[in-house]
Amino acid sequence: MAGEAKHRYGQLVIGPPGSGKSTYCAGVKQFLTGLGRKVAVVNLDPANHVLPYPCDVDMSELITLNDAMTSLGLGPNGGLVYCMDFLHTNCEWLQHKLEPLEGSYLIFDCPGQVELYTHNNSVRSIAGNLKEWKINVSIVNLVDCVHCTNPSTFISTLMMSLSTMVHLELPHVNVLSKIDLLPTYGSNLQFDLRYYTEVHDLSYLLDHVTDDPFLAQYKKLTKALIGVVEDYSLVNYKTLNVEDKYSMMELQQEIDKANGYYYSEVNTASLTDSTR
Repeated sequence: MAGEAKHRYGQLVIGPPGSGKSTYCAGVKQFLTGLGRKVAVVNLDPANHVLPYPCDVDMSELITLNDAMTSLGLGPNGGLVYCMDFLHTNCEWLQHKLEPLEGSYLIFDCPGQVELYTHNNSVRSIAGNLKEWKINVSIVNLVDCVHCTNPSTFISTLMMSLSTMVHLELPHVNVLSKIDLLPTYGSNLQFDLRYYTEVHDLSYLLDHVTDDPFLAQYKKLTKALIGVVEDYSLVNYKTLNVEDKYSMMELQQEIDKANGYYYSEVNTASLTDSTR
């Protein structure tokens, strides 16, 4: 139908503090721009004061974490929850800011507080608003690959990833970031890297977890948690070295398939132009 709004595409970048979200956002903007794609980065982290990328929309214009903590007497966690609730309540501000970016592939740099993606509904509701505005997004969940070196920590990471997938109900790409640093502590891996990315036969981790006398008392609980992850059979991981163009290319293809950009008319047209 003539005049009907076209779909836009993007990714919501989430993950715990230190997982490399902002570095990834800067890297993916540079990488996709180099491929000829028009890219805009949206900072949705009210605590992010120093941005390593040119920011097209910055949540700090609406509210900052310091604003919430100072005016309401909140701590950092409570302040982040308040800020994201405030953004959801004032979502027309975000809609207005995104309107001039029509035609851009959108990268949303989100806060690092895990509870926002496993328990709180603000990010889920904001993602719902994006869908109403015909912006198709996929979740890119970054996890530091160092967690693979500790079986109990890796199981916790799996549970966090699964909880996020179930709660947000969006296309999801889980990523082991900083994979270039893995040789630094690679000797601590109990299994080949593919074991951690494909997430198969987690029962093999159980014996390594219970080598620790303190954790041995929780063997039944650990076994039950492993069973939950395997029963859902949803979690797997891609790897990322943000400095490696081939690693970036493989990951972006997966993300573009998840949010639908890969199959869009925009991508088809660009591929056709590149082969002429």
